[in-house]
Amino acid sequence: MKLFVENLTHVDFSYIDPQRGLLGESWAVNLILDGSLDQQGMICDFGTVKKRVKQWLDSRVDHCLVVATGLDGLAYERSGGITRLRWHYPEGGELCCSAPDQAIALVELERIDEVGLARWCRDQLLKLFPEQVSGVQLEFLPERIDGAFYHYSHGLQQHAGNCQRIAHGHRSPIQLLRNGRRDSALEAQWADRLRDIYIGTLAHRQQEGECHRYVYDAPQGHFELSLPARCCYDIDTESTVERIAQHLAQRIKRDYPQDEIEVRAFEGIGKGAIATA
Repeated sequence: MKLFVENLTHVDFSYIDPQRGLLGESWAVNLILDGSLDQQGMICDFGTVKKRVKQWLDSRVDHCLVVATGLDGLAYERSGGITRLRWHYPEGGELCCSAPDQAIALVELERIDEVGLARWCRDQLLKLFPEQVSGVQLEFLPERIDGAFYHYSHGLQQHAGNCQRIAHGHRSPIQLLRNGRRDSALEAQWADRLRDIYIGTLAHRQQEGECHRYVYDAPQGHFELSLPARCCYDIDTESTVERIAQHLAQRIKRDYPQDEIEVRAFEGIGKGAIATA
């Protein structure tokens, strides 16, 4: 017998791609359990399945910087509750991050992708279930997006939860309307401008030039991140999705002062903010 749960939850995180560097990502999660029936005629109660898997993913993947320990050019260490890592971009420059252990997930893989990370998670998830569950199949699915989208990473110092982690991210559509109509060319222009970007807060930036360095203290601890300036887009405020939408609306309004501008900025799958100018 098999038990399935489609769209069980979503995970939003960042990882280091061997070519593209720091990359925000958002995936939906599907789950299948293999097993025999218990005395209730169940493999496992749906409520138990959803709660346990979501809690595990929330603590191990969601809102983390997920790092493949076999990645070429990576150096890392863990000591005193802090994880430090350094990685060189193929085209020059380097990424350095220092954060509390819970903010960086070290995964025994050569690279992060949907299949490899799902396999790594699956091998550990089986321990969460009763003995009649004999197998776990986990599937990560990127959202099918009709139109422009971009990958971004950020950190929210003032957030009370895991969004405070300095390098987590999302894969997000962008919808830009001029006078009530979507402008696909403008959407593509901004998606390209924000491709694989780190959206930083100017108040957190302690170094600029060829390398930008961001530093802040939050409830979970001390966070530092540095990466090439070409990978950064800084704004005057915290990089919440509301502020990102507001920034884009105001920025686009400067180019089209006679038009009514509406920005629908997404933060991962199925959620976001709307701003007008």
